[in-house]
Amino acid sequence: MKPFVLLATRAEDVPADEEYELFLRYGGLTERDLIRVRLESEPMPHFDLDELSGFIVGGGPFNASDPWDRKSPVQRRVEAEFQALLERVVARDFPFLGACYGVGTVGSYLGATIDGTYAEAVSVVEVSMTDAGAADPLLAGMPPTFGAFVGHKEAISLLPPQATLLASSPTCPVQMFRVGSNVYATQFHPELDVEGITTRIHAYADYGYFASHELELTLSAVRRIAVSHPSQILRAFVERYARY
Repeated sequence: MKPFVLLATRAEDVPADEEYELFLRYGGLTERDLIRVRLESEPMPHFDLDELSGFIVGGGPFNASDPWDRKSPVQRRVEAEFQALLERVVARDFPFLGACYGVGTVGSYLGATIDGTYAEAVSVVEVSMTDAGAADPLLAGMPPTFGAFVGHKEAISLLPPQATLLASSPTCPVQMFRVGSNVYATQFHPELDVEGITTRIHAYADYGYFASHELELTLSAVRRIAVSHPSQILRAFVERYARY
């Protein structure tokens, strides 16, 4: 199989390594099938799209809506690299699945309005498919409403017309969208399970996602609803786009 590429930006080794393991597990992939590039520590290489099955983007610490002068040199580099990659990906309609930070990367490329209006605390939310989502192959077999893990300081508040809304939630209107036929982004995390989000809660306890005294409350919030369906999206992406 031609490999997929995971474009990651987490600087902390424990959640970064666990993120990779989660994408492997729920994507049904081996390390040979999923090349990881840690963009926080190395420039994005040039990719020959003909030699790949697709791209997956994990979550990370960068906020696309931050003022330019507050962005680190690393963030500025990473954003420029994503813009250049997405020019090729969108033009070719090449398989791409961005989780959480994927909304920031694809949304920024499209000129979407991204701000803090629909930020969501670390928790489980109920995500509902639109009619377009119910007809989309990546959501085939999913229930109309399902629980998903979220936690983000920014979100898309206005989706541009060239994007198709696939899923929404009461607290965040753009939870999943598609561009063309093969470029996807989710605000929620399709790769996460309870253990994975617990690791991230501890790793990012001082990153402003919740107050220091809210640690136990946040840990309880991610256990209030069973989450089992979002990983089907990741598996469906791999199965649909794996090239041999």
